[in-house]
Amino acid sequence: MGMRMDCTRREFMRDVGWLAGAAAVSGLPAFGAEGAPDLIVVSGEDPKAMVKKAVAELGGMKKFVSKGDVVVIKPNIGFERTPEQGACTNPDVVVALIEMALDAGAKEVKLFDRSVQDPKKCYPASGIPDAARKAGAKVFFPSELASAELPIKDGVALKKSSVWKDAIECDCLISVPVAKHHRMTTLTMALKNNMGLTADDRGALWHPNLHQVLADFASAFKPKLTILDAYRIIVTNGPRGGSPTDVQMPKKCIAGLNPVSVDAYGSTLFPALCKKPSDIRYLDIAGKMGLGEIDLAKLKISQVTA
Repeated sequence: MGMRMDCTRREFMRDVGWLAGAAAVSGLPAFGAEGAPDLIVVSGEDPKAMVKKAVAELGGMKKFVSKGDVVVIKPNIGFERTPEQGACTNPDVVVALIEMALDAGAKEVKLFDRSVQDPKKCYPASGIPDAARKAGAKVFFPSELASAELPIKDGVALKKSSVWKDAIECDCLISVPVAKHHRMTTLTMALKNNMGLTADDRGALWHPNLHQVLADFASAFKPKLTILDAYRIIVTNGPRGGSPTDVQMPKKCIAGLNPVSVDAYGSTLFPALCKKPSDIRYLDIAGKMGLGEIDLAKLKISQVTA
């Protein structure tokens, strides 16, 4: 069962407070189907072309989006930084996904994030809202969103979370993090990108045991598709960076169904910060919780160019 629900079931789930039932258990396999790659790693010069190639290699956007679907795209718009500074998701990556979702028949594409700094400054600086609107998406500030409680039945440190309703009730959620250094968690990628989906008091509920909480949340909330933007990455002074010397350009895009495995591959782009995925505590915890494979030798990885 995917995130699609008929109106009767959606109203029932809302009434009993289980708004995330269909979104939390996406019905997609934890790893790729037999014979299919678990991860697609695309190298190239054009971010849009790279993303479109990655999705095509996974089976095309129609594998994830059906006609009439409501799609939510969740990038990282955490800081008041330009695309060249690498702290936010590349706008071209976002545009490619919007175009593909609409081409696949999506009725509506929504986009939002919960910025760390003032969203009224972060959003325009990132270049994402203007590009997204031109591509046909609707862009929302967090102040425009309503939230609902998501139970975390397998959570160790986090037992429930207040999650934006649009992310819960959509038919397809696509997580689009940018890979970068983070002073608290060493790296921030797909699992850390989930923090922008919640209205929780992150300082009180998440930060005291952040690595465990990141894994806990991931146990209950699974995007249908994860696209890790690694065209530009911040390798020092993350997560906000600011200096050109903080940025490197691997010019890669990593796509997969399982965000834990996507993050595991993403960690290999930072050899100065970690030697193996399990060096990142939240990935080690998520792997041990059975949320995704982090041993890259056990994954089928397809390396392509665009």
